[in-house]
Amino acid sequence: MDAAAAVRWIRRPALLLAACHPAPAAAVTAFAAGLAAAAGRGKCAVLLTTAAVAAGQLSIGWSNDCIDSARDAAAGRADKPLARGALAPGTVGKAAAAALAATVPLSLACGTRAGAAHLTGVAAGWAYNLRLKRTAASWLPYAVAFGALPAFATATVPPWWVTTAAGLLGCGAHFANVLPDIQADRAAGVLGLPQRLGRRPSAAVAAAATSAATAVLVLGPGQPVPPAEAAALAVAVATALLAPVAPGRIPFLATIAVAGLDVVLLLARGPAAAAAV
Repeated sequence: MDAAAAVRWIRRPALLLAACHPAPAAAVTAFAAGLAAAAGRGKCAVLLTTAAVAAGQLSIGWSNDCIDSARDAAAGRADKPLARGALAPGTVGKAAAAALAATVPLSLACGTRAGAAHLTGVAAGWAYNLRLKRTAASWLPYAVAFGALPAFATATVPPWWVTTAAGLLGCGAHFANVLPDIQADRAAGVLGLPQRLGRRPSAAVAAAATSAATAVLVLGPGQPVPPAEAAALAVAVATALLAPVAPGRIPFLATIAVAGLDVVLLLARGPAAAAAV
């Protein structure tokens, strides 16, 4: 092996990491691990849950970049290793396939029902990459994948309000994630629902979905609302009303902040979700 080949071999793990959409993959994995821990599952169960979700997220991220490599190259996406030719599509495709293959046994090791829930979410992510991201149903895989995550992480059938809130959070994440790239996506022919609606309506949907998730989490249990949760709900409602007409990146940042509140509330609801078998 010559020096140049050796350098490429050493750099390959870092390039593969950059191609897997590391930020959202890490966020979803950490969220699942937090839910599992909050539900009181054992250390081994938390580690298995984390490994399964990480493998699933890697498979989705790598398949996304592999499928979109030509479009990303045409758009000059220097942040994408495939688009700038630093990785071969075959390398990323094999990595996606290997991660998907690992996801199946890791998921089922957490229990048949729980594993089926997670594999449904992973299948939804692949369906988004392969087709649905370019259709008006682009929101659906996010709703399904996020909605299924509490059932997998807690290995239970969660209360309706946990599943509903997680699905709404997924919808909000989809619309918020697309906001900065709507014009570029339209130019590239990627016409999911946010791209069809446009920036301002999509900002409204993102804020409304995450705020609705907050309302479901706060009011769904049917118990007296603590002051901190009442304040969180007030912030969410204000965001839903004001974010769509705010300038610049404020709608995106405000929606992300409310999504963060939702994650905190979901984690706080872990024991309740686990108790609802």
